Amino acid sequence: MSKFEQSQRILNVQTPVIPVVGTLIRENPGTISLGQGVVYYGPPQEALDAYVDFIADPEMNKYQLVQGTPQLLAAITAKLETDNDIRIDSRRQVVVTAGGNMAFLNALLATADPGDEFIQLTPSYFNHEMAITMANCKPVPVATDDNYQPVVERIVDAITTKTRAVVTISPNNPTGAVYRRACLEEINALCHERGVFHIHDEAYEYFTYNDAEHFSPGSIDATAESTICLYSLSKSFGFASWRIGYMVIPEALFEPVRKIQDTNVICPPVISQFAACGAMHAGRAYCRKQLRALEEVREVVEKKLATIADICDVPPADGAFYYLLRIHTDMDPMSLVERLIREYHVAVMPGSTFGLTDGCAVRIAYGALEKATVVEGIGRLVTGLRAIVGGP
Repeated sequence: MSKFEQSQRILNVQTPVIPVVGTLIRENPGTISLGQGVVYYGPPQEALDAYVDFIADPEMNKYQLVQGTPQLLAAITAKLETDNDIRIDSRRQVVVTAGGNMAFLNALLATADPGDEFIQLTPSYFNHEMAITMANCKPVPVATDDNYQPVVERIVDAITTKTRAVVTISPNNPTGAVYRRACLEEINALCHERGVFHIHDEAYEYFTYNDAEHFSPGSIDATAESTICLYSLSKSFGFASWRIGYMVIPEALFEPVRKIQDTNVICPPVISQFAACGAMHAGRAYCRKQLRALEEVREVVEKKLATIADICDVPPADGAFYYLLRIHTDMDPMSLVERLIREYHVAVMPGSTFGLTDGCAVRIAYGALEKATVVEGIGRLVTGLRAIVGGP
């Protein structure tokens, strides 16, 4: 073995599929991507206007507090109380991060030692699984039910002496499922009772439809010492490239997280933190306004998918902007994705990248495109699936 090869730790990490699909899209001009999970809109004007305050203060060109600027921390604290029923007190701390993925990595490194286990509900978010593997820990997949809802009994059975945390995401990527409050409360209580952390990702907190309601386990005062909640501005405020997220953590993890973040990024980009303050001023009303257009697109997608119910299962997706279809075929999911791109010029993501090892599933993301483009794209997808998989 050469001395100059990559580490075995990184070799064990899956290769992200988004760049692979991106290459296929570039090789097939005119392809409509229903793949990557971003929104069609950009930040509110309040975020852009905040640059003036940043530029006016030369001190802002220097490193700032590791955990975030006081102005943004204050805005987040107010938002958490209003929108999430979470009060920041002596038991909890807020840390601003360079995106939601950094928040997860901070939580992972602050709580885990090599060999520890992290329970992930499958289908799962691939970047979480990648981070767990990079940390020399073990991701433990626990299957959800046919509607992609958690099954608490399965989580109970998966907990061992090596379990360090249970990871949940709601509204969910990649399924669009919104976990019921009672279920999240039960998982949260279980984690506290068994001495493991509950890490809950709420990046899509504002994206709910019909009668679905988002719930933050961080609002449960009795489990403050075992609950970690992760947030991101990437989706709600069109901030994907600006890299601002934040985390609510137990007081005991504050110094460990600051130690990790100081080593990794020193402080989140300060210019983006100023913009984030502006976005927080616009508040959830800005995102909810954009959701009107997304709801129209979602309705089109749902109606179109109903026409191929004989060749695929479409579980309920009342959150985020995804559908995870189970296709009635023995085809390898990546092979299906390649054919859809090459033959029908529409791209989706294979379910295998989200931890699904049985059957053929694909994820549709409808948040990034204008309605007319989504209509064309979903039409191509339905046509392609009907032709490839078969059926009348």
